[in-house]
Amino acid sequence: MTAYQLTVPVENRPGRLAQVSGVLAREKINIRAITISSFGDKGFFNILVDDPKLALKALKKEGIEAELKEIIAVLIDDKPGGMDSLAQILARQGINIENAYGFVLESNKTAVFVIDVSDLEGTQRILRDHGFKTLSPEALAAIEPFHYMRY
Repeated sequence: MTAYQLTVPVENRPGRLAQVSGVLAREKINIRAITISSFGDKGFFNILVDDPKLALKALKKEGIEAELKEIIAVLIDDKPGGMDSLAQILARQGINIENAYGFVLESNKTAVFVIDVSDLEGTQRILRDHGFKTLSPEALAAIEPFHYMRY
């Protein structure tokens, strides 16, 4: 099952994150996870939000370049080698992981590894064949990492 992430190419300068987060906040769109990468004077944000289509529309309305990318959110074991077992299987099958990031749902139990891959359909088949579970867009938007902690 695929889900969606917003990919926002940006200039590497002060205020770009504030511009994007401001638009999302005004539209009451919740950011669930984000990565920020830069290389020289360019970079990009990869953002998981609770309403990707509305977020894309809001950003574009404000003149901010963005696109929705289909990704796969794979549940993996939160233990040494949890991600490696997935990476090894995909490598053996010739699947290129073009972009990825992860986060823990429950310490020492479950994590989510978000992957942007060269072959979505093939990867989904491989994951099913090897017993991996993936999150739907709705499940990904509703996750609550660290729900067991008290702050």
